[in-house]
Amino acid sequence: MARIELVPEVLDDFDRFLDHRARFEVADAPARIGDIVQAIQILAQSPLIGRPVQGGKRELVIGRESRGYIALYRFVADIDTVFVLAIRSQREAGYKRELS
Repeated sequence: MARIELVPEVLDDFDRFLDHRARFEVADAPARIGDIVQAIQILAQSPLIGRPVQGGKRELVIGRESRGYIALYRFVADIDTVFVLAIRSQREAGYKRELS
């Protein structure tokens, strides 16, 4: 079973989601973050489930439509670890910071 590590900047992504949801008075914002974290746990069992993207990274699609998010991650097989690099809404055009 692979270990899952969230890079510290993922917390900034969660803050952005919470701020956006609060602006539109959506009450379920903390539950939505919990749903995202729970969905990421699938990577412990199936780290290659996400669609491949540039640079050896992968994207895990979580949910759908207005409740949809995408987690960008890299699986390092040598240490059996998934590094979650960023999370964005499916409605966002790209990630909000430079990723290497």
